[in-house]
Order: sequence, then C-alpha cells, then structure tokens
Amino acid sequence: MNITCGLKLLSRNCVFFHLASFTKQGKCNNLYRNFISKGQRCLLNDSKIEVYKNAHHSLGRFCFQSSQTLVEKTTSFQIRSAGQLPHCCSAWNIQTLRCFHTSPSFQAAPVPLFWIIVKPAQKLFAILLGRSIRNWWKALPPNKQELWKESARKNKWKILLGVSSLGVVFVMFYFTHLEETPITGRPRLLVFGKEHFRELSEMEYNMWMEELQGKMLPETDVRYQVVETVLGHLSESNKDIPQISALKWVIHVVDEPDINAFVLPNGQVFVFTGLLNAVSDIHQLSFILGHEIAHAVLEHAVKKASLVHFLDFLSLIFLTLIWAVCPRDSLAVVGQWIQSKLKEFMFDRPYSRTLEAEADKVGLQFAAKACVDVRASSVFWQQMELAEAIQGQPKLPEWLSTHPSHENRAEHLDRLIPEALKIRESCNCPSLSGPDPRLIFKLNMQHLLESSKDQETPNSTKQDLSKSKVDFPHT
Repeated sequence: MNITCGLKLLSRNCVFFHLASFTKQGKCNNLYRNFISKGQRCLLNDSKIEVYKNAHHSLGRFCFQSSQTLVEKTTSFQIRSAGQLPHCCSAWNIQTLRCFHTSPSFQAAPVPLFWIIVKPAQKLFAILLGRSIRNWWKALPPNKQELWKESARKNKWKILLGVSSLGVVFVMFYFTHLEETPITGRPRLLVFGKEHFRELSEMEYNMWMEELQGKMLPETDVRYQVVETVLGHLSESNKDIPQISALKWVIHVVDEPDINAFVLPNGQVFVFTGLLNAVSDIHQLSFILGHEIAHAVLEHAVKKASLVHFLDFLSLIFLTLIWAVCPRDSLAVVGQWIQSKLKEFMFDRPYSRTLEAEADKVGLQFAAKACVDVRASSVFWQQMELAEAIQGQPKLPEWLSTHPSHENRAEHLDRLIPEALKIRESCNCPSLSGPDPRLIFKLNMQHLLESSKDQETPNSTKQDLSKSKVDFPHT
C-alpha cells in the first residue's frame, strides 16, 4: 500500500504500453464507439470490423513474451531464460502483487445504519440473558432443580411444539421475503428496502472518496480513458438491461498497487491501477469490469446484507443457549467464538463464493454482448495463479476464502465460454481471429517449465511452478 507505482509501469506493462501509443494516435476514445452500429444493440457492421481487428492486434498481445514483437507462429515463443520472470510478470510488479478481490471486505455486505446500533445491543442482551439464566439455575436448591427437570420431562411435547413454532416463524419470514434475481431469475432473500440501501451506498461512497483522496487519476490520464472507453462500451452494448441503463456509471481510477476493483450499488466504479497492470489485454479488462457491473446489477450487496442480518438474528438464540449452558464465562466465550466461526465458514463464505461465481457467469455474458474475446477470461485467473506460485504464496483451501480459488474460477469460466461464444455469434460480432489465448498461455507455460528444468533455480520456485495447472482446453 505504501509503494508508489509511477508512470514507469507503463513502459513495462504489456497492455498499457500499447494503449498509450494507441491513444496518442487519437484512436482510443473512438475505439469502442465504432463498435456500435445505428439501430442495432450489439451488431458490428462490416465497415467497423477492420477497426476491431486492428485494435485486437494492437492491444491483444499476450504478456508471456519478451519485449520484442510477437512471433507469428504460435508454436515458437520467445521466453526469457529461467531465473528471470517473463515480461508480463515484471509488469505485474510481483513485489507488490496481492490476491485479487472484486469487492473490499467491508463493502460486500453493508447494513442499514439502524442495525449498526441495534445489533451489538441485541448480542449484549443475549449474553446477559443467558448468563442470568445460568446464575439463576446455580442459585436454585438441588430439590428445586429436580422439580424443574421433572416438569420439563412432563411437558417435553409442549416445549418441542414451542420450539417448532419458532422455527416455522423463521421459515415463513424467509420465504415471504424472497424475490427474483434480475437476469438469472434465481430466488434471493431481501430484508432491507432498496431505497434505503441506495442512501447507504452514497454514505459509503463518501467514505471511500475521503479515504482515497489525492490518489484519483485525472480524466486526462490514459489509464482513466481506457477504463472509460471499456466501461462505456459494456454499458452501451447491454443497455437493453434496465438495471444497466438506469444507473449512471461514474469511474474512479485509483493509483494504488492493489489488484482490486469494485462497484458500489449506486454505480460508482473504482478500479485500482494494480489491476490495470495485471491484465494482459483489453479483453481481460472488459471481462473484469463486466464482472463488477454484474455485482451491481444483481444487487449482491443487498443480498449478502440480508442473509447476514437473517443469520445474525437467528444466532441470537444459540448465543443465549451457549451462555446459559456453559458453566463458566471463559467456556461461554470459547463457545461463542466457535459459533461465529461455524456460521462464517458454513454460511457466509460459501454464499460469498456463490455470488462471485454468479457474477462471473453474468459478467461473461455482458462481455460477450460487447464482442469481447471471452476466451481471455479464464486466462486472467491462470495468470493470477501463476503469479502467486512464483511468489511462493501458500495455497489455502477454498473454504477459507470468500472468493473461489483462481484454479476453480478458470475451470468454471472454461465451462461457460462455449455459451458465451454463442452469445457473441447471436450479436453478429466479428469472428475471433488468431490463436486461442488459452492455447498461447498453455504453450508459454510449457516453454517456461522446460527452460526452468535446464537452469539452476531455487527449489521452492521449481516446486511452485510444477504445481501450477496449465492444461487448458482449447478450440
């Protein structure tokens, strides 16, 4: 966070090295606008197909090559000797690379201001109630304790009926607050009002602007212009979706090395320069922004906040029982911690991974309608996996994360790509020319592994690279 990424990154980064020169020729701003023909939502006319091809050849250079021109034949690649990172890896700025998250930790599930105050009070009340029940029980004489136990045994069916009734109330509350998710049609739990949530989005936006003050790139910066044109083309190509056309998308490019991007529910888009340095071409950037737009369109922040609120309220019952049953406060604290972790790993994080997978699917559809090379989407996550392997970062189990693993995301996208290619075809997009970027990545990885075996490299690097999955399906 404290490392400053200067303009020197432009000369080392594959995509923005080409984008800078392309913009200087006055073509960047009109690149995507030329994609859209009059009277057709995502149709490319013949006169503009050549513009797309030129842009594809100029911007679609794959990063795992030397700084020289890409060899025309896909079977021969210029790979730097082992002991040196490929050209794109230097652009990734390996020393400052961080795990890519598509939403900040405290942005994924904002809650209404009222519950920010009420929730701690509810938890404190549950703790005090449970502790009071425990102390009351300890103060009872043994004979009265036996009377209470005997009464409970005699009325066990009444107690069971009361507990079941309470469970029915929760189930009815859940099903009466279900709505249909836009686009996917999947049922979702909504507890909070959308208007109130938009107001809170404005509050959160002001907080982010205050935190990132002085780090925003000006509109004249080439990186800002690239994000603007890509996002503008995505929104224009998908303007038939009411949730996209209704929002006013505002771009903020943050000069920070974090590989991060997120969109607030009110359409405020934040893209970090670390992400711009990590993508290999404009197609990968289009997919990432499509993924972020999908989060806003599908209202994932509202869904996550609703589920968290519902589970928190339900857990108050178990919290009371924990403090009532545990004989000492220290044991109750441990039981409360175990309960919170079980809720987190059994409900919160799996649900977050489900939302990420849904955003990947819908974001890929958005990119396909914008005539993007959707095959590059899975390559991005393979690049991220490779970068972490080169760094020697430990590979944590997926269940410990709020996001799917890079490997699983790539595999999931590979399964979705055939459907996305059909969407491109239905939009009369130009045929994809050149080799499959997944095949290029696979061949480059094979050359990298072969060259690493012939050179003296640290054992840890060899082991990490050998574990990286490089077997991509290709067309």
